[in-house]
Amino acid sequence: MTVKENLPAAEALELAALISHTEEGISSRVIARTGGGNVTLFALDASQELSEHATPYDALVMVLEGSLKLNVGGTPVQAGAGTVVRIPANVSHSVESLERSKMLLVMLRESGR
Repeated sequence: MTVKENLPAAEALELAALISHTEEGISSRVIARTGGGNVTLFALDASQELSEHATPYDALVMVLEGSLKLNVGGTPVQAGAGTVVRIPANVSHSVESLERSKMLLVMLRESGR
């Protein structure tokens, strides 16, 4: 399986430095994409939100900087830098930045989907 990405190979890169904040907005950058899933960086300015939605894939949210408030299937979760939150497939969820934050989102597709 070939990885489609926009990162150089064989280099150690600081994740948080690969994306910049947008004033009063949300930035995103896909850093890897395969048939098995995507890896996307997000930078959220304070009080920005990814509104409630569901995806057919399990996901991992890894907080790189700042803090986020997630709602996963009705369960509130506060996550700070260095933490990871698992979001099951087909479960409604939302993400709100409590301060300027950066996160790495890993979408895990099952083969055949």
